[in-house]
Amino acid sequence: MLHRMNLEGAWRLQLDEQKQGLQLPFVDSITLPNTTSHAKKGKKNTEVKVGALTDEYAFEGHAWFAKEVEIPENLQDKPCFLYLERTRVTTVWVDGHEIGTLNSLNTPHVHDLTGTLGEGKHTITIRVDNTNYPTKGGHMTSEDTQTNWNGITGRVELQFYSHHYIENIQAYTDPVNKTVTLTARLIGSWDTAKLHISASSSNTDVRHTVREQTFQLSSNNISVTYEMGNDALLWSDLEPNLYELKIELKAVSGEVLDSHHVFVGLREFTAAGDKFAINGKNTFLRGKHDGLIFPLTGYAPTDVEEWLRIMKISKSYGINHYRFHTCCPPEAAFIAADMLGIYMEPELPFWGTITDETYEQHNQAEQDYLISEGYAMLRAYGNHPSFVMMSLGNELWGSKERLNEFLKQYKDFDSRHLYTEGSNNFQFVPVILEEDDFYCGVRFSKDRLFRGSYAMCDAPLGHVQTDLPGTMKDYDEQIVPSAKTEIEELSADTQSIQIQYGTEMRTVQAETAEEQLIPHIPVISHEIGQYATYPNFKEIEKYTGSLKARNFEVFRDRLEAKGLGHLAEAYFENSGKLAAACYKEELEAAFRTRRLAGFQLLDLQDFSGQGTALVGMLDAFMDSKGLITPEEWRTFCSDAVLLARFERYNYEAGESFEATIELSYYRTESIDSKVLKWEMLSKGTSLAEGELMIPEGPDSNHIQIGTIQIQLPEVEVMTQVELKLTIEGTDIYKNYDLWIYPEHTELDWTGIHLFRELNDQAKELLEHGEDILLLPDPASLTHSIEGTYSTDFWCYPMFRSISESMNKPTPVGTMGLYIDNKHPVVEHFLSETYSTYPWWNIVMNSRSIILDETDSKLQPIVQTIDNFERNHKLGLLFEARVSKGRVLVGTFDDKKIAHTPEGRQFIHSILRYVHSDAFEPTVQLEWNELAKLL
Repeated sequence: MLHRMNLEGAWRLQLDEQKQGLQLPFVDSITLPNTTSHAKKGKKNTEVKVGALTDEYAFEGHAWFAKEVEIPENLQDKPCFLYLERTRVTTVWVDGHEIGTLNSLNTPHVHDLTGTLGEGKHTITIRVDNTNYPTKGGHMTSEDTQTNWNGITGRVELQFYSHHYIENIQAYTDPVNKTVTLTARLIGSWDTAKLHISASSSNTDVRHTVREQTFQLSSNNISVTYEMGNDALLWSDLEPNLYELKIELKAVSGEVLDSHHVFVGLREFTAAGDKFAINGKNTFLRGKHDGLIFPLTGYAPTDVEEWLRIMKISKSYGINHYRFHTCCPPEAAFIAADMLGIYMEPELPFWGTITDETYEQHNQAEQDYLISEGYAMLRAYGNHPSFVMMSLGNELWGSKERLNEFLKQYKDFDSRHLYTEGSNNFQFVPVILEEDDFYCGVRFSKDRLFRGSYAMCDAPLGHVQTDLPGTMKDYDEQIVPSAKTEIEELSADTQSIQIQYGTEMRTVQAETAEEQLIPHIPVISHEIGQYATYPNFKEIEKYTGSLKARNFEVFRDRLEAKGLGHLAEAYFENSGKLAAACYKEELEAAFRTRRLAGFQLLDLQDFSGQGTALVGMLDAFMDSKGLITPEEWRTFCSDAVLLARFERYNYEAGESFEATIELSYYRTESIDSKVLKWEMLSKGTSLAEGELMIPEGPDSNHIQIGTIQIQLPEVEVMTQVELKLTIEGTDIYKNYDLWIYPEHTELDWTGIHLFRELNDQAKELLEHGEDILLLPDPASLTHSIEGTYSTDFWCYPMFRSISESMNKPTPVGTMGLYIDNKHPVVEHFLSETYSTYPWWNIVMNSRSIILDETDSKLQPIVQTIDNFERNHKLGLLFEARVSKGRVLVGTFDDKKIAHTPEGRQFIHSILRYVHSDAFEPTVQLEWNELAKLL
């Protein structure tokens, strides 16, 4: 390239919402790069979006931009291109002469202005349209994520070339032979020029320079192989060694006609059986979802520094993989990923049905556009070593033959990447296509589930939502069953099935699988997690840019209207602690699974749309919510995860505790012969300890270290203990909390006035100043919410609406417990203020009473946190004065929980409390008020 003319700065602007055409003169101006929203152009938006952030200056239509440029004599009539790094649908004019229209959403627009710019002044006019897309655009245009902005972001420039230049440089690295094959197209005469290539390492601890090599050209289609040397450094997530290639096109005289700098990494990313491999070594994808959420701007950044900031945060939480949901980030993201060692998977901007000519609503133009977008992404970003895989879209349905055809076309076009038919395609009736390099989904049949949580409309639910907590779960049997199972056929009247599609329900055509689906390629678990937290209203003040958190303001007002505003921070913190624990269970199950090749979290970061899904340990700005540190998170999400397998977290005194210790390990250095130290402690006092030698084994990624057995102490009180695991000489460790309970063979109900329902006897006792314990059958409580331990999946309002539209059960929608752990009723039942595993059986055998109509001073001792749509005050355990007596109400099934040590301990603590002088409720309820609750 001869010269770049920077066109950033002031441009004239005219907004044309009605698309009436350019009306001169221009009446406004804007500084580019920018969006009209971020520049606060147009009408201020007074709308209050409840399910997403609100774009304060939302604009849809035509935006006209114009700028006068002056071309010097030395650049006149040179090959010239207008480069717009990221935009929408653009049409360009030079001095009123229309040049053409480009519509890529994912890649730069490069308009050819050759022959239009002579010496002197010229006016360049650009019309940007953010309405007439060839496809809906997925998260490239969604209000749920980066918004449907209008404008031009990133580089805006004129690029001038000599009459001999090279274009479309593609680099194909060979880490085995340590070479880079470069292909390109030469514009101009090939017989009067040579190609000179040199390279030097960057982003490396060791400096490596490769000698310059010269290549004689034989045609306009260039293909040369550059030898990097036997000591060339390889690229991977663990060692992201990069090389800067300097490529010069020189005339025979030595004049430099064109020059380019291309960054490459020597790597080969392959599917090796059921694993991914980088340069021949297995790797495990620890991925996160990304939908281009940037609340301050409303668009994805195009500067490397911001992407480095974001991705360094992700790396600090053990992430080495990004899946971009129906979108592709700007090049800056790939550069940052190259530098940090992150495996990138962009996706075509499509979420729907891929049709063929037999479908009534077949849209060939849209399909052609999508395929061309894929080619454009491969050409624009394919050189980046971080770009290792690509997906055809999200949760696609339709023609399997057409999808397979697209895969083959891409694989034939560019072999540097792995390809998949899409993410979680065909949902309940999944398939693996012939051309799939890997599979990304959530199930292989109705009951072969390989993630821990699901929406009610996608039931059955996952093990984190339904199973007694323990650490035994893995997905090996679900991925490759040891025994063949019957295929559940769809009856004739269920060929059309209802599915969740975004925030709505959609009916699609489904085909019955002909045989049991057994994968023989790497399997990635799709969008795992989705454990919701209550909003943090302190976050509202952070929304100082284009997008406003008016949804948060609505949620805050709702809570305050219920008289619960003072509990907002407690709801946020305690629901968040439970969500973190759910993520730990989810991720450990993935790391225990030998046949899983990776996962994609949804998400480490909050998702600000689709009803407002606050599922992250980080907020939408990628800032910590203070729920868990990166260091603790990495103990169950990193390239080295210690795992203890044991049946449950709650034990009786004197029981034998047994755990099998494993290690999921994907580092390069050997771990053989290192020592694992284990210890069980109570309040810092060691109860048992030992060590195990890490053995050599056939599987270096899933290492069976050994088994530990501990005779648990004969405790007199409920005792929390910690199992600590550490591998000496490394940063690898893991801690587990366990609970031990004294033996309560008989619970002492002596002197307790126990009632299952309110009756005349109970009323008489209260009138005479007696105390009663009211434990109604949870099934009899009509004004109540079902008890469930796990926090809400994704977002209650979204999935409530979808379930209702599908005539399926609605989600429970609660978010764990808020416990007054200083209250004397739990003096003998150790508790945090949030849900922990001693509460699992209690909660799962309960229903929480809706206390909305009670005195605002009535604060349940154990409160179930409701979601931000309903905001019920929910009581699992509460007390009050009634008449002259006192009543303690528990809405759990004491008969069922009494079969567990933690249940007996809980009842024991309650009975001790009711007998004690500490039983002194402060809130008065009328008899009729109490009766109405039941």
